Amino acid sequence: MTQLYGVIGDPIAHSLSPLIHNGWMRDNGIDATYAAMQVPDGELESALDTLTRQGARGLNITLPHKHTALDLAEESGDLARRIGAANTLIRKDSGGWRAENTDAPGFIHTLDTANIDVAGKNVLLLGAGGSARALAFVLTDLRAKLTISNRTISRAESIAADLLTKPEICSLDEGMGRLPTAELVINTLGLGHSGEALDLPPGHGRTFYDISYGAAAKKTLAGAASQDWQTMDGLGMLVAQAAFAFEYWFGVVPDMEEAERKCRAAVEATS
Repeated sequence: MTQLYGVIGDPIAHSLSPLIHNGWMRDNGIDATYAAMQVPDGELESALDTLTRQGARGLNITLPHKHTALDLAEESGDLARRIGAANTLIRKDSGGWRAENTDAPGFIHTLDTANIDVAGKNVLLLGAGGSARALAFVLTDLRAKLTISNRTISRAESIAADLLTKPEICSLDEGMGRLPTAELVINTLGLGHSGEALDLPPGHGRTFYDISYGAAAKKTLAGAASQDWQTMDGLGMLVAQAAFAFEYWFGVVPDMEEAERKCRAAVEATS
């Protein structure tokens, strides 16, 4: 019988996850289907009850449900508990769901692929939302000299309070002043969605990593490239976190390079 998998979020129509996972399922001869499922905030519990009755075996979770997914899971991995958010659910044979976080290892994979070693490096993290929280755990675990810069300082302080190694905290204006000395800049601010961009100084070959992709990252990355920054977008992380979820579900590490090529082609076709 064809098994059901999918991604839950709101909004969700833009998601590339069905393209990624259905391709991997075909490539690996897995009798399953993967669908995007729009579930409004506050309705995750009822949605999981319905999907359980329908026999769903695995789910990806995106905004605004990552914290709730962790709370509703019967079991959770150590990383998901530390970060306080889950983006992957695995149906247990004994019933209930196990929550994992593959955003963090997905981010690490992109650093490794780009041969970026953050240990001892001055890393400036712009933003203090849910994505920034996962990245902050990774960066401090990897011994980066981390600074979190955000408009609302209390949100950055909330992340810092849960980290074993305390980062520096500063306002967004102060963070802009630290751009000339940052060895790696990671942008989690949703600037592209409102047509904004960052006023970056010359990069001199340093790396600017925007975790958005497509139209949402286009203006910011173009500005960074024009100032001699090496640029990275979030498509690699999207594919890598999906691959680690796929491995949890099926015990198979899928072809990430081909999936990323397909995603880039899809994004370019709609940009």
